[in-house]
Amino acid sequence: MARAFRFGLPFDADALPTPCYVIDEDLLARNLAVLGGVQERTGARILLALKGYSAFPTFAQVGRTLAGVTASSLHEARLGREEMGREVHVYAPAYVDEDFDELLSYADHVVFNSFSQRDRFLPRIEAARAAGRRIEVGLRVNPGYSEVATPLYDPCAPNSRLGIPRASFEPGRLGGVDGLHFHAMCEQGSDTLERVAASFERLYGEFFRGMEWLNLGGGHHVTRADYDVPRLERVVKGLQDRYGVQVYLEPGEAIALNAGYLVARVLDTMRNGMDLAILDASAACHMPDVLEMPYRPGILGAGAPGEKPHVFRLGGPTCLAGDVVGDYAFDAPLAVGDRLVFTDMAHYTMVKNNTFNGVNLPSIALWSAEKGLRVVRRFGYEDYRTRLG
Repeated sequence: MARAFRFGLPFDADALPTPCYVIDEDLLARNLAVLGGVQERTGARILLALKGYSAFPTFAQVGRTLAGVTASSLHEARLGREEMGREVHVYAPAYVDEDFDELLSYADHVVFNSFSQRDRFLPRIEAARAAGRRIEVGLRVNPGYSEVATPLYDPCAPNSRLGIPRASFEPGRLGGVDGLHFHAMCEQGSDTLERVAASFERLYGEFFRGMEWLNLGGGHHVTRADYDVPRLERVVKGLQDRYGVQVYLEPGEAIALNAGYLVARVLDTMRNGMDLAILDASAACHMPDVLEMPYRPGILGAGAPGEKPHVFRLGGPTCLAGDVVGDYAFDAPLAVGDRLVFTDMAHYTMVKNNTFNGVNLPSIALWSAEKGLRVVRRFGYEDYRTRLG
């Protein structure tokens, strides 16, 4: 009989199709309570960054706490407006001309990446305002400092295209601008925010009093167990008190941190210098940050090599040689049909997955103590085919 390594899961992993993402709505609620507390104590408004988490079946739950969403494209903005119905903030490195009017029908804030983009599109925003839409305008700036270790994720890397650097900032062109925005963090604590915000204030603080709001971007790991929430609140309240502005935060990962799983099944085992297992879940297709970040996700009941007696290298079903999740140790040898439960799989998975090799997308399920386990989406051939023609 197949063995599901559940190890305290509140739901039966054997009852699910595989592969399958599972979002734990009770753990999501725990994260939202932390974020809601920050909002209540500081007056900051927290937005869900859809680039990190876009599971809209949970948007009603998220929207009861957070102020809205931040989007990076027309489709994200539409999803946020239609599925959550709260504030929609939009930023893109450059806007697509033919998408912009529709984008304005969803957006409350539009943040530009350059003065030229602001000049090009501001007349269309003013026309929308004249027609009764309240739309605020922001500029993204480069705060001149970051501590992001992975160059792929560093918005302040040399020659970055993201945000106006201070040397190119033109104060005489701030007319019609309501706020300034930066994003310079990735999975980091409030100590990092404090240092980034100090650089932001040093470079651009002379303009803050003329603004309605400041947006401190994302990358805040607010719901991590060791996160220093009081320090975050001091930074936020300090800016608000000194300059009379509304502060926005836009985390994505923090909303869904540790609130999801990916249930996978062993399809085959073999040996080539070490024990190998092929899963129906793919690093390349279903958890691409494993390869891009890179990082090694947790598996319930598994350990690092040397911690348990049986070590297997876990790989996906694609023909990509590097479609490997990593090496894991187990109490017993893996066998065909065994189920493995990967942890912290709600963010940057569903939003980035793909159908390379025609590999099917994982199903999506929700669980809560009140409603139990429900599979809300299954994928198939048409989802693959319709992307291609």
